Amino acid sequence: MIFQVSGTARKPEIKPCKLLSTLLDAAFPAFHLCNPTCDLYNLSVNSASLRTLFEQVREGKLSADEAVQRLRHLPFEDLDFAKVDHHRALRQGMPEVIFGQGKTPRQVADIFSRLAQHGGNILATRATGEQFEAVAAKVEKAEYRALARAIVLKRDRKRYGKGIVAVVSAGTSDIPVAEEAVVTAEMMGNEVQHIYDVGVAGIHRLLAHRTALAKARVIVVCAGMEGALPSVVGGLVGVPVIAVPTSIGYGAAFEGLAALLGMMNSCASNVSVVNIDNGFGAGYVASLINRR
Repeated sequence: MIFQVSGTARKPEIKPCKLLSTLLDAAFPAFHLCNPTCDLYNLSVNSASLRTLFEQVREGKLSADEAVQRLRHLPFEDLDFAKVDHHRALRQGMPEVIFGQGKTPRQVADIFSRLAQHGGNILATRATGEQFEAVAAKVEKAEYRALARAIVLKRDRKRYGKGIVAVVSAGTSDIPVAEEAVVTAEMMGNEVQHIYDVGVAGIHRLLAHRTALAKARVIVVCAGMEGALPSVVGGLVGVPVIAVPTSIGYGAAFEGLAALLGMMNSCASNVSVVNIDNGFGAGYVASLINRR
């Protein structure tokens, strides 16, 4: 937010810039203020509502910190079929991520283009080639990562992570889920190293990468079948290991349920588990850990 501060030190006067007011009125007519103290949740975000907020700070009715907390809850843009959360990055450090599955190409394109107008890196997961074509028609620099099934627009290339995020796959068949974790972690500003096809059927392949594993600050491990690999990795390192069960395996694997249950019963104390095939969730949590 841009604002001007003038007046004496005893009673500063806070005024929104005319430019801010003009831009808000012109560009954000559909935004809404999600004020946690308001039962209606329907106050429009425009220059008037912001001016009221600044006046409350000036008059001492709100502290500066309280005003910031209120700003964290606005705005969202109502597209009828979706309510686009433009302040997700302020609250969580990453713009809203689009889950492409179940959405039409036009819906994905509309949401993606609206998010892109506000800067930052934009990510859509579980996306199809058809959805990407619709996005590319609206957002020129968008790219499609076919293996990860992700549409990305990367503009912020700053490194926010403090170390390396390692993404490990048990088999080649697990790579699509692993790549979703890789893309997510990269889009959130991390240095990512992948180590693929090092499952327990040939454990010497994993041990050949012990140095790389030891350098990682957090490790994502994707495995199907019986899901044993995260426990093995957890026993080799002293950092958080995020286990991702994949839906790879024959009948009794139950589309990843066997791996999920095995990982949840890991005897390695540094292993936590996300949902089946949820490479995005693993990459996201790994990023948050790596920022601490």
